[in-house]
Amino acid sequence: MKQTLILFLVILSSCNTKSPDTKIVEKLYDYDVEERIKELGINLSEPEKPVANYVNSVVTGNLVFMAGKGPRRLDGTMVTGKVGADLSIEQGYEAARLTAIEQLSALKIQIGDLNKVVRIVKVLGMVNTDPSFTKHPAVINGFSDLMVKVFGERGKHARAAVGMGSLPSDIACEIEMIVQIRE
Repeated sequence: MKQTLILFLVILSSCNTKSPDTKIVEKLYDYDVEERIKELGINLSEPEKPVANYVNSVVTGNLVFMAGKGPRRLDGTMVTGKVGADLSIEQGYEAARLTAIEQLSALKIQIGDLNKVVRIVKVLGMVNTDPSFTKHPAVINGFSDLMVKVFGERGKHARAAVGMGSLPSDIACEIEMIVQIRE
């Protein structure tokens, strides 16, 4: 009898008592990510359509691979120039922050609700610089700092911050990311 009771309890504890619908409504955050974006004074916009034979993002399983984006201002113009020559580190930081907003805008279009983000997994930040510039991480921090402000600890990510001799249309930086989402 005792063995039967133990076996019953083991089987019962291994059963998932939550329905799939219940799992979907479980919250990843103790706040609304999209409200946090508004509190930060950020307005998400319609991302630009790709001008070549690619897409803004690709979803495979629970990962979203985001194409590289650049720093677009609210008026639609891009931040251009080489950081360390034409732009200060602070201006480069702001360009990376603007790029983060572009990525959030494109991600929202792809997944519908930014509360589905489980984690920002990986970021590749490319900074338009001359060969003597070496403070690439200080520039890409503009992107990373905003991701942490929006997603908290889930916004912390693996990252590379590298210098480039040039970027398309002379933009100050281009950043791509990989995001894990709730399925």
